[in-house]
Parts: sequence; C-alpha cells; structure tokens
Amino acid sequence: MRDGLDLRLVPSACAAWLAATAVVVMSPRVACVLAAVAGAACAGTVALTRRRGRFVSVDVEVVGPPGIQDRTGTVGRAGAVGRAGAVRQAGAVGQVVLVLAALSVVLGTGAAQLVARQAGGIATLAADRAVVRVTGTVDSDAVPIASSWPGAPARYRIAVSTRSVEASGAESTSAAPVVVLGGSGWSDVVYGSQVAASGRLAAAEPGSRAVAILVASGPPTVLAEPGPWIAWAAPVRSALVDIASTLPGDAGALLPGVAVGDTSSMPTDLADAMRGAGLTHLTAVSGAHFALVGAAVLACAGAVRLHRRLRVVVLVVTLTGFVVLVHPGASVLRAAAMGAVGVGGLVVGRPARAMPALSAAVVALLVADPWLAREIGFVLSVLATAGLVLLAKPLAARWSGAVGTPVAYALAVPVAAQCVCAPVIILLSPTVSTYAVPANLVADLAVAPATVVGLLAALVAPWWPAAAAVLAAVAGAACWWIGAVARTAVALPGARVAWLAGPLGAALLAVATAALLALVLRERPERSDASVAVGRSVRERARQSAMALLVRATRDAIPPNDRKTTERWAGYRAHVGRRTARARRARVRRRGASRRPGRRPSHRAGP
Repeated sequence: MRDGLDLRLVPSACAAWLAATAVVVMSPRVACVLAAVAGAACAGTVALTRRRGRFVSVDVEVVGPPGIQDRTGTVGRAGAVGRAGAVRQAGAVGQVVLVLAALSVVLGTGAAQLVARQAGGIATLAADRAVVRVTGTVDSDAVPIASSWPGAPARYRIAVSTRSVEASGAESTSAAPVVVLGGSGWSDVVYGSQVAASGRLAAAEPGSRAVAILVASGPPTVLAEPGPWIAWAAPVRSALVDIASTLPGDAGALLPGVAVGDTSSMPTDLADAMRGAGLTHLTAVSGAHFALVGAAVLACAGAVRLHRRLRVVVLVVTLTGFVVLVHPGASVLRAAAMGAVGVGGLVVGRPARAMPALSAAVVALLVADPWLAREIGFVLSVLATAGLVLLAKPLAARWSGAVGTPVAYALAVPVAAQCVCAPVIILLSPTVSTYAVPANLVADLAVAPATVVGLLAALVAPWWPAAAAVLAAVAGAACWWIGAVARTAVALPGARVAWLAGPLGAALLAVATAALLALVLRERPERSDASVAVGRSVRERARQSAMALLVRATRDAIPPNDRKTTERWAGYRAHVGRRTARARRARVRRRGASRRPGRRPSHRAGP
C-alpha cells in the first residue's frame, strides 16, 4: 500500500475473474474437482504457516542495541530486521491464501449453478431443436432487434428465467435462463411478470448466460403480474417515457436513458452518434448514477440534520429502490455492490477505500453470478472505475500546474476512463473515437441535472403530471445538450479513426496507451533553488520590460492637449523605473553579502 492506495485485494479479484471466466465453459464435475483442489491448497497453506509461526504480530517495540535482549525477548535492530522480514513473508502468504480462497469459492459456486441450470434438460432439448412450452419470470425489458431487411416485422429479445418446461407431453421443473425471440406481442411484456410461451428451442453459444434460445411462435400468456416490491417500477418508467415523448428532438429520446437507463425510445442515428462520441455510458446506469443519487440523498439528509446511522438507512433504502427502478443489469449490480461495501464501512466507522471496495464488489458479484465475467458491460464498468481510482489523481497532479487543479481533475476523469476502456471497445468496433475525451468533458456539464431532475420527474409523473412536465422540461434541456455534443462530435472531420480489429488490435492499443501514460506520468527532475530563483528573476524582468514597452507604445496615442493623462502616464513610467532600480540595487546587495568571508553563498541572488 503506497500513497493511500490499497491494492491488497486486487490479486484476489483477478483470480476470481479468471475462475469465473473459465467455470462457465466447464462441466460441473471438472469445476467441483478444481474447487476442491483450490480449497485443499488454501487450508493446507493456512495450517502449514500456523504450524511454523509465520503469521506474526506487527506491533513490535524494538529497544536496545543489536544483540541485546530485553525481558520480552525482543532483540535490538538486528532482531527488528528479522521480524520485519517475517511480517513481509506473512503478508505474501496471506495473499496466496486469499487468492486460493477466491478460486475455490468461485469455482464451487459456479459448479453448483451449472448443476442447477442442467435441471429440466433444456440443454438437451435445445440440441434436438425441440418444440416446447416454458413458463418463467421475465428478467429484462423487451429490446428491439435491428433487421437488415426493410419492412421486416418487428422482433424483440427478452430474457426469461424458466420454472418449468414441457416437451412431448412431459413436464419437468427447470431453473435455466433462456432468451426469447418474439414478435410484436412481446413488446409490452413487463419486467418481473410470470409468463408462458411456446416455440422451438435452439442451442446457445457455449459460455453464454442463456442455456438456450426460444423462438416464440406467438405472444406470451401472462400468468401473474410482478410482485409488489417491483410492481411500482413499471408505471414510473412508463410515465417518464410518456412525458419524455412530448419533448422535441433528442431531449425526449435521451431523457429516459439518462435518468433510468431506458433506451427503448432512442433512434438508431442518435445511438450511433452517442457511440461514436464515446457517450454511450451516459445512458447505461452505472456508478455515476449511484454517486449522483447518493450525493443528493445525503445532502437532503444533512439539511434536516439526521443522525449518521439514520442517513445510512435512508441511503440504503433509496439506493435499493433505485436498483429496482432501473432493473439490475451488470453495471447496476457492480455499482450497487460497491455502494454496499462503502455503506458497510460507514456503519462500522471505517470509511472504505476505493480499490478494496471495488475488489470486494467484483469478488462478491462473481461468486453470485460467474457469467458477469464475460459480459462487456460489466468489464467496461469495472475497468472505468479502476481507471478513475488509479489514474485520475496522478494525471490531475501532473496537469494541475499548467491548467489549475479543478480543470486538471475535469480533464483527468474522462482521460483515465478512456485509456482503460478503449482497448476493450476496439473488440466491439475497430475504430477509435478521436473526440471522446473533449466530448465527455463538455457533456458532463449536463449529466448531473439530467440525471437527478429526470429521476425526480419519473417519481412524480404517475401522481402529479403537471410538476413532472416542468421537471422533464428542465432535464430535457440538459439531455438536448448531451445529444448536441454527440452529434457535433461525430460530425467533425476525423471523428473516427480505423484501427486493427480483434485481440491483436486491442493489444496494440493497450500497449500504445500504456506507453503514452508512462510518458505523461514519468518523474521529472526537481529544479534547484538557484534555478528557481533565476527563473523568477527572468520572469520579473520580462514583466517589467513588457510594461515599459506598453507605456512607450501608447505614449504617442495620447492627445497633446490632455496634460492630466500625460502626467499620469509619466508618473506610472517613473514608478516602473523606480521599481526596476530598486530590484537592481537589491540584487547587487545580495551579491556583495554572499561574497563576505564566513557567510554562505546565497543561491537566491539571481544572475
């Protein structure tokens, strides 16, 4: 841990990520064996180190010269060196134990989930392309599928967690997730509702979250509405979409996405512009939304002087409701888990650091859902957060001397996120967004009002439409600004630069970005006191010379009959001359003083 940056949980998070990436393509038997091996290695390491006494206490007081023991048996400095080495060794062993524990837990829970997904035999039915009838819970909104054929009927993609599957008259229980491809009858399906659907199964790609793909033969049959704990979210989201539809242009299209992550009403050209300008993350609910909502809640709680624990309770309830409102996706779960770690730190009175909170959130989420490791949204969300934690402060410190601290931090945030996310984005689209950083910098001015005011409009829309319309107009103006920035950025020349596609292109961009960051963040030699004094003297003489030239240049422009103005300019010039003379005499005195016998030379004398 250096400069307040705690990276001790990062190896465990990386190990958990590697294990989650691998376990989703394994058979349950292999995953169980590997989990047992990692668990046995972890337990053996702990037992061995405890037997040898490697886990030592670090609160050691060293007294006396080397080789002399006190009554506690503590040796002098020589003994301190040995004890420090033992502490370092114990820290290394602890890292190994944490990594093995993360591997064992992720592999074990992944194996259990693989077994649960195989219940009901949906994978076998999908391999046979069987016609089935499934019942389950809707886990996502209906997402329209773009078609390359003009005039083709609308198609939608919906995620469903199955409860039962019926094939050839035989019904069995199931817990496998499937992706349903349906027609226009699926456009109004409500998140969290219980539905039944018939169609033909097809095999999904190995490692994907869905076990199979169901091509629906008709609209769904709604068996039950969503439960009360999520039923309130649907009318809130639909009311916001209805109010946003009354706003002109990009304002109405962007407002639901920026406020609650609903991009169903966003046209294709606007989505392409947001993607080309590097602003797509503004319509995907992530940590920034949670930060803005949490900051607003804490500000209101502080205004009414709530106790700290009551503030934590209010914050937890609010963020839980926000998760339900926006629907828990990959980035939402990551942000919510990291927020839970931070709230836990507030409860116990120990504020959580950013990297340990992020690492703990990653491990917890991958234990609960290993398939997140392969989702691009989760990858980008974690990378962006890590980039902000690791790079934003050093970049701002490097640039603060040139542009000032506030501007430096405003520049460092989008630069840090773009540096770590660009190699992954290349895998999706082999182009580099040239103006992504300035576009994010300009668009960020409108993100906070668009998010907070838009969320308020959504909450009051079902029961006070007039107030919601006013709030939506304010948030819509901010959304219009974001859309204008996106369209302007992609319309500029050279907005997109073609890059090598595939993993090789991503690796090359990562190497180039790392080299550029190393160049920007490299250590520069500190200037000596003498060089600083010389530079200050040169700047002072340049300023005085420029002022004198200004006086000379403007002297002829004064009307001859304006004696008062002439006298004022003459007096100012005399004042400048006196300052120059005083500065020259002071330098002469400092030189003479530095040459006197028995005195140290002055390094601030100047040339």
